[in-house]
Amino acid sequence: MTGRIVLAATPIGNAADASDRLREALATADVVAAEDTRRARDLARRLDVSIAGELIAVHDHNEADRAAGLVERAAGGATVVLVSDAGMPTVSDPGFRLVEAASAAGVDVTVLPGPSAVLTALALSGLPTDRFCFEGFPPRKVGERSRALAALAAEPRTMVFFEAPHRLVDTLEAMAEAWGVDRLAAVSRELTKTYEETRRGALGALVDWARESGPRGEIVVCVAGRPAEAPSVEALVAEALERVATGERAKDAVADLAQAAGVSRRDLYAAVLEARSAGA
Repeated sequence: MTGRIVLAATPIGNAADASDRLREALATADVVAAEDTRRARDLARRLDVSIAGELIAVHDHNEADRAAGLVERAAGGATVVLVSDAGMPTVSDPGFRLVEAASAAGVDVTVLPGPSAVLTALALSGLPTDRFCFEGFPPRKVGERSRALAALAAEPRTMVFFEAPHRLVDTLEAMAEAWGVDRLAAVSRELTKTYEETRRGALGALVDWARESGPRGEIVVCVAGRPAEAPSVEALVAEALERVATGERAKDAVADLAQAAGVSRRDLYAAVLEARSAGA
């Protein structure tokens, strides 16, 4: 008989966000693998749940050693529930090595979805959400952090970071230096808790706010990606002429390009006609 590994999302602040499936999983699992066993017991207490199975610690320092044993337990029929301190396991939390080992062994892995600090902050940010990337915690050392942010200078997607409150000012200053003080961003703290707060604005203004207010609590920073550069008129004319050369009507090509680039259709059409006359 084969058991399974269950990745169970836990509340990121408000215990009322816990699902009935999480309560059932904690109460019925053969093994509850927790990033911090004390926090797992406290969560169970707040949810009025008793953890009947074995409770063991699985964190960054021992996950590699314990993954094989947990997979073996699941292969033997046990249900192993993995919980992190808050949010979804494997997202800047333990779990990746366990899932990797389970996948290699052919052991079933499933997820109990739930709260996510990444998605919650992204939704609150007021920044584009159609495409985004999660970058975790920026490097602590100044040089490494500068190089990491410089490597993201051309990233067009909204970027999401975790950060500790005592490093927030330094990180925002580094971001402003790497990407410009006018780049839009949002800083969220204490998500779903009593003192939840989200500040939105340019990086330069957020640096001043963070320096003056000294925000505390768990923090998520969302930063807009690099804005797309508007194509030049010359480039638009060249593309229009290429499309005309393939048989498309000039007016159709110009209308399409002008709408996409946000330029005057009349001006672009005049430029295309002038370029065709010059090349005749």
